[in-house]
Amino acid sequence: MNDSPPPTNIRRRVIAVTMLMAFILYLDRICMGEIVKSVSFNQDLNLTKEQIGTVLGSFFFAYALFQVPAGWASDRFGARVMLTIYIVLWSIFTAMTGWVTSFAGLLMARLLCGVAEAGAYPTSMALIRKWIPVDGRARASSMVALGGRIGGTLAPFLTIWMVVTLGNWRTSLWIDAIIGIVIAVIFWKTVRSSPHEHPQVNAAELAVIGRPRGELPLSGRELKNALGNFIKSKSLWCNSAAQMLQNIGWGFLVTWLPTYLVKERGVGEIEGGKMLTYVLAFGMLGQVAGGFYCDWATRRFGLRWGRLLPMTSSMFVCAAAYVCCPFVESTWTLVACCAVVSFCTDLANPALWSFMGDVGGRATAAAGGWGNMWGNFGASAGAMLIPWLMKIGGGDGKVLVFFTLAGAFVLAGLIILPMDATKKLMPDDVSPNHV
Repeated sequence: MNDSPPPTNIRRRVIAVTMLMAFILYLDRICMGEIVKSVSFNQDLNLTKEQIGTVLGSFFFAYALFQVPAGWASDRFGARVMLTIYIVLWSIFTAMTGWVTSFAGLLMARLLCGVAEAGAYPTSMALIRKWIPVDGRARASSMVALGGRIGGTLAPFLTIWMVVTLGNWRTSLWIDAIIGIVIAVIFWKTVRSSPHEHPQVNAAELAVIGRPRGELPLSGRELKNALGNFIKSKSLWCNSAAQMLQNIGWGFLVTWLPTYLVKERGVGEIEGGKMLTYVLAFGMLGQVAGGFYCDWATRRFGLRWGRLLPMTSSMFVCAAAYVCCPFVESTWTLVACCAVVSFCTDLANPALWSFMGDVGGRATAAAGGWGNMWGNFGASAGAMLIPWLMKIGGGDGKVLVFFTLAGAFVLAGLIILPMDATKKLMPDDVSPNHV
């Protein structure tokens, strides 16, 4: 008989708390999109549409630019310390947003929120790499991303409900900030940067994880070498380009689809909001399915094709769904096509995330930040591209828009093919003090 104790399950707690982090991350990120529509906000600040657009866009600009620096800080000082700091900072800046009385103050608060949130997902990738075995990383990535999708889907409803119930847009931000601080405390108490540092992880769980030793932190000098490796890596450029093109296609759903439903399909604003919620809900299903799909493919076809297959197949299906959109007469059929895009986009995400843990080594958070940076630039470019396509397309503008979005997905599915998850960007060096 084997009297050894069974493996502990601390790794599952780590993923659960990181999901909670992603939930408040998206709640704080998306809430401003609803707040700027509220009566109390417009009575308080009386901003122009151009100023509101600048405020909303400033967040994503800062968020994209600070992906790599924030990711490196986690590689250097540890995921537990840095992600706790990030949560506290963006919660403070969210509260600050509720105190501002001018356009300049609001702009500064949202810029700071973007900077603070930049390290969230890159740090999550590093945590998953250290806590989860290779054949389970996609499922873990899908759970963390699911937390963000739930927060993003519920943010419009929860924000408007608080604003209307409390009668003040500022109070809703303060409540979000308090929730964030509470989650930061829970995260700090639950998580350690690596399994061997956690007092409740037993030897059996370390054996399951397969990472019983600690690694050297990534120094500033090594970051320079890592950036050089990023620039020279064909695989990382393929991954980054695919994320950019994917977000051009997916970004339409959260930026212009509500406007398209109202103006082109004659749908009421409330009904259009419900339709968008249905579309995004399919994305949540895709996140979960994508984790199982990628892990199965990795076991069946090996690391390289196990990561590639979910990405390429999902992106080609997205393209086919978009090609159908301008020709369907039923609005609900159009919504169903967009739901397929939402589902398949998120079906590919766990593989995109897992790739960073496969190749990043001790620079996983920095590598994740690199890819995420290009992805966010793609989302920003897509939002600006749509009105330009409608203008030059004239009467056939909507056909041009949907075909361009489909083309972005086809190109993403092709450009990802040379990617190889077996080729590391940084070695997994370990410290002799942790052997």
